[in-house]
Amino acid sequence: MARVILAPFCRLRVCGELPPGPVILAANHINPVDPVVLMAACHTRRADPRFLADAAAFHLPLVGAVLRHAGHIPVRRGTTAVSAALVCAVDAVRAGATVLVYPEGRIGLDPGMWPERGKTGAARLALATGAPVVPVAQWGAHELVPYAAPRGAVRGLARALMRRPVVRVRFAPPVDLTGARTAREATDRIITAITDTLRPLRPDEPDRPRHADPTRPAL
Repeated sequence: MARVILAPFCRLRVCGELPPGPVILAANHINPVDPVVLMAACHTRRADPRFLADAAAFHLPLVGAVLRHAGHIPVRRGTTAVSAALVCAVDAVRAGATVLVYPEGRIGLDPGMWPERGKTGAARLALATGAPVVPVAQWGAHELVPYAAPRGAVRGLARALMRRPVVRVRFAPPVDLTGARTAREATDRIITAITDTLRPLRPDEPDRPRHADPTRPAL
């Protein structure tokens, strides 16, 4: 479904490979449509990842039903139940699943749209399971819908339908977490790897993105 949904609005370009077996994908987060983009990209590599997603999305009409049916994992931020998501993710990885995590924990607000300092969930998942962490970078999804979507989404998609911008996704080799003594140290290595994976996708936009989104909050 993801590839079919995206096809009219963008040209998806995917590079890199995924290792076999249970894998943790750690991706940058730049736009509300990122999960659709990454699901489509993973499908090109015959992977069917389970996402850790904001629990609020599971209560949306239609979207929530799709998320539940696909086995994605709700994260109840700001509650005492937030740790339950990590337990579910550990169980999924140990059962052989590919699990995708956004280490930043939100759509990043860095002015240059580079990865922010990460939260430790992805690292703790890796340390608990021993599964490899594959850094994933994406660029271009921010040209499809604005940060404030669903507000402005129709206008953004109409513009994308006419322009069909290129959306790039890159899977890099697993992060070397050998010798990482704490989840914070492992997290910093993961964020660095995501940033390094992103650089080749935006060589002509090294500082600020060309596409200006007035709905994105300023730090």
